[in-house]
Amino acid sequence: MKVHGTETNFPTILQQFFLERLIQQRNASTQTVAAYRDGFRLLLQFAQRHLGKPPERLALSDLDAPLVLAFLNHLEKERHNTIRSRNARLAAIRSFLHFAALQEPTALPVIQRVIAIPMKRFDKPMLGFLSRTEMQAILDAPDCTTWCGQRDRVMFATLYNTGGRVSEITGLKVSDVVLERSATVRMHGKGRKERRVPLWRTTTSEIRKWLTCIDSMPDQPLFPGRSGTRMTRPAVMARLQLAVQSAAAVCPELAKRQISPHTIRHYVPFRTMLSAGWVG
Repeated sequence: MKVHGTETNFPTILQQFFLERLIQQRNASTQTVAAYRDGFRLLLQFAQRHLGKPPERLALSDLDAPLVLAFLNHLEKERHNTIRSRNARLAAIRSFLHFAALQEPTALPVIQRVIAIPMKRFDKPMLGFLSRTEMQAILDAPDCTTWCGQRDRVMFATLYNTGGRVSEITGLKVSDVVLERSATVRMHGKGRKERRVPLWRTTTSEIRKWLTCIDSMPDQPLFPGRSGTRMTRPAVMARLQLAVQSAAAVCPELAKRQISPHTIRHYVPFRTMLSAGWVG
C-alpha cells in the first residue's frame, strides 16, 4: 500500500528506476546496469546494518545525506575503494534520486540534500609511456609456439594499435574485423558507441594468421580463452603481466614499472609510431 510523503514504497521506485529509466528510457548497456546494480546492493547492505531495517522496509526518507555520507566513507575506509569508485557510486545514487524526485515530489527536501553532496577531488597520477623498444619487447615476449602465446601476441598488438579498452578488446568478434583492402576493426565502446579503427599492416598480418587458429565463425570471440568463450579482464591482466615479466629480460627497466592495458592505451606517443613506420 502506498503511504503518503517520503514513506513512499522505496523498493517499487528502485525497481522502476532500473526497468523504466535505465533499461527502457536510456537503453543502458548491460555493463552500466550491472555497475548500478552492484552499487545499490552495497548501499542496501550498508543501510540494513546502519538502520537495522531490511531493504523491503526502507523509505526514501531513509536515504538522507548523513546515511549516504556514511556509506561513501565506508567505501573508502573499510572497503578501500578509490576516490574514483566512490564518485561512481555517488553518481549512481544521484541518478536514482533525480528519478525518484519525479515519482515522489514530497521527498525533494531529502533528495536535494543528497544531490548536493559533492564529488571528491583527487589527483590523477601521471603515467609514463612505453617506448617502441619496450612495447616490441612485450609483443615478442609471448611464446608463439603455444596457442595462448600466439593469441597474446596478436591481442596485445591489437590493443596497442587501436588504443582500445580491455572490455573493447575482449568484446571483439570475428565479424568485427575487415582485412581486405583498408583493414579495419569495429570497436564497441561505452554506451553502445561504435567506431572503426584502421589496422596497421603488421596487425593485419597477425590477425590474418590468428584466424586460422580459432573458430572463425562471425559470432565467435576474436580472442577467446581456452574454453572458447570471451576472456575476462583479470585474465587479460594476468597474461599481460606474464609478458611484461618475460620482456624485462630484454628491457630491465620494465621490471620496475607497473604496466597495464591502460598504460598501453593512453601513453604511447603517436609520433613515435609514425617515425617507426608502425602506422600505414
